Amino acid sequence: MNRKIYSQLSTMMFLQIFVWGAWFVTLGNYLANIGFSGTDIGTAYLTNNIGAIISPLFIGLVADRYFAAEKVMATLHIVGAAVLYYVSDLTTTTSIITGLLIYNACYMPTIALANAVSFNQMDAPDEQFPKIRVWGTIGWVIAGLLITFVLGAQFENVEATSIPMKMAAAGSLLLGLYSLTLPHTPPQSKGKKASMGDLLGFQSFALLKDKPFAIFAACSLLISIPLAFYYAFANLYLNEIGMVGVAAKMSLGQVSEVGFMVLMPFFFRRLGVKWMLLVGMLAWVVRYGLFSVGDMDNLAGLVYLGILLHGVCYDFFFVTGQVYVDMKADEKIRSSAQSFITLLTYGVGLAIGTALSGRVVDAFTTDGVRDWAGIWMTPAIIAAVVSVLFLITFHDNTKAGNVEKMPDMPPAE
Repeated sequence: MNRKIYSQLSTMMFLQIFVWGAWFVTLGNYLANIGFSGTDIGTAYLTNNIGAIISPLFIGLVADRYFAAEKVMATLHIVGAAVLYYVSDLTTTTSIITGLLIYNACYMPTIALANAVSFNQMDAPDEQFPKIRVWGTIGWVIAGLLITFVLGAQFENVEATSIPMKMAAAGSLLLGLYSLTLPHTPPQSKGKKASMGDLLGFQSFALLKDKPFAIFAACSLLISIPLAFYYAFANLYLNEIGMVGVAAKMSLGQVSEVGFMVLMPFFFRRLGVKWMLLVGMLAWVVRYGLFSVGDMDNLAGLVYLGILLHGVCYDFFFVTGQVYVDMKADEKIRSSAQSFITLLTYGVGLAIGTALSGRVVDAFTTDGVRDWAGIWMTPAIIAAVVSVLFLITFHDNTKAGNVEKMPDMPPAE
């Protein structure tokens, strides 16, 4: 891969995740400001999970069989930009949620398309893809910094407005136009037949006969339920307890993510898969515990530590999980197995958690005042139970072979 291709793919990945970070982080705060209940906010975020579920169907049935990836990507981002900009001016619950559902149906497939464009240009993807994907994380960080320091300087309480959504729409339009300049990536499965089960990764069901893998799959789904609380309500929580410049400070989590990604081979050699996964699960327990007792007065350090734990929470669980799948699955079903685990976590698990989180927030809200200690202790307890279950039941002597080899990065921050 030459320098020009590297620059093209890095720019593409930067914009791809920049768009996501620009609207996703502050959405809950904005929706609360215009009168959404906790349940309504959870439903709004649920549209993102629905997009993740339908994404493999769209890619497998349409994009991967009939059209070049870069052209589909361009179309979806341009259409998505128009939809998101339109949604940013809506005010009713039903219209916003419907609009976000349409938008996420456009956006989520572009993650796989961006990966397809990248892999098509690589001769050593195990080494080259992480170097491209890290620019996506940088894009997420830059989005948060722009919201806080650029938009925040121009607009009062910008994170409680729809302006970040408009910034995301502008980024999506830019990426849509830029996608037309990307290297040609023809449909990879043109003329091939595929069943619904193939697209959802059901070929990997054979792996469930292996008890450790079945336990891993079940716990992956279960631990994703409490994880959704952070994605939907962390920004609202941090704003309500008085943190200033929340979007920028939340991006410290992505900075730690990059750092822990570099350290993962070191930890793999010393901890192995089971303890890496367990540490990742327990990190969510600790994070939520810190949020439940922290404040912006005497215990602000606990809140910042909870943010910085994102590197452990994300890398040790999601990335280690993909490493484990890569080790366990035969080469013929490896892609199917990865799709299956992604469906369980980013699809089903986070969808259940997103719906549950909104109801929990409403249950701990009295006269418009949210009891954040009770809210955060709920996912902490769920994550703790799943962690103990995993510790007791998961027994696998599989060892990481080449720990320098990182799998395809997960699709979310």
